[in-house]
Amino acid sequence: MKILVTGGGGFLGQALCRGLRERGHEVVSFNRGDYPALAAMGVRQVRGDLAQRDAVIAAARGCQAVFHNAAKAGAWGPWQEYHDANVLGTRHVLDACRSHGINRLVYTSTPSVTHRATHPVEGGSADDVPYGTGFKAPYASTKLIAEQEVLAANDAALATIALRPRLIWGVGDNQLLPRLVERAHAGRLRLVGNGGNLVDTTYIDNAAQAHFDAFEHLAVGAACAGSAYFISNGDPRTMRETINGLLAAVGAPLVEKTLPFRLAYAAGAVCEGLWTALPLRGEPPMTRFLAEQLVTAHWYDMGPARRDFGYRPVVGFDEGLARVGADHRTRDQPA
Repeated sequence: MKILVTGGGGFLGQALCRGLRERGHEVVSFNRGDYPALAAMGVRQVRGDLAQRDAVIAAARGCQAVFHNAAKAGAWGPWQEYHDANVLGTRHVLDACRSHGINRLVYTSTPSVTHRATHPVEGGSADDVPYGTGFKAPYASTKLIAEQEVLAANDAALATIALRPRLIWGVGDNQLLPRLVERAHAGRLRLVGNGGNLVDTTYIDNAAQAHFDAFEHLAVGAACAGSAYFISNGDPRTMRETINGLLAAVGAPLVEKTLPFRLAYAAGAVCEGLWTALPLRGEPPMTRFLAEQLVTAHWYDMGPARRDFGYRPVVGFDEGLARVGADHRTRDQPA
């Protein structure tokens, strides 16, 4: 089968492309750049921007399914940029599906669509955790709009599903872990609150496996069609254990210092004001949204994903840390 993967050059995108190729599929990746790793897999790359409707439709020509993984992520930035990538881009993917008669769309969403300040989610499923309100970050608000439109598009011609993997990490991560390590070595890393809040995370292999499981079960009228699902390792750990586990795996200094939530939230508000007024480059070191995320319990029920498309994590938290550590030691050896 010929499958389009948007954002195939990213961390999850490459795992999706690799897994689909291993399963014998022809894969087309729609990227903003060129990636040698994808070329080595035998993936055909099409350069373009999600905001360009004609380019997205052209990339999907001849495909029978789409994994829409590309998005603009982050805790800060102009709302319009997030809207163009996450909302308009998703609408263009839906247009491409309709234009070419594609009947399966697996959409990568985020648990952030249910973010509600410091309201905890403790064991809830997508069926009983409501959408968030009062978002303080354009990423969450635009991903919410996109998810709703993807699920609303589910009909007799197109089966859609939205997966919400929580905090993806693992071997090959070029976002989360490098940032943690950089801040830890610089002495700028703090736990917000006491670090005792339970949080779910998702090892990269588990995130990819959930997408493959959903794809294999997705069809018009299937139990999973038109629904959203939280995805994780299904093994919540405290924020302190999660962060220090990742740091220890690569030999980085552990974080012990804490920052009261109210102080972190106030610092986030100040940073947002400075980055807006000056404006400064990059993301602020703290935002109100980030402070809320770091102090709040977020762990989810994997029961619906297991029931509707057979999802079961393939790599546990501790095994994932061991893999990250082994990979780091291999890379750290002198040539």
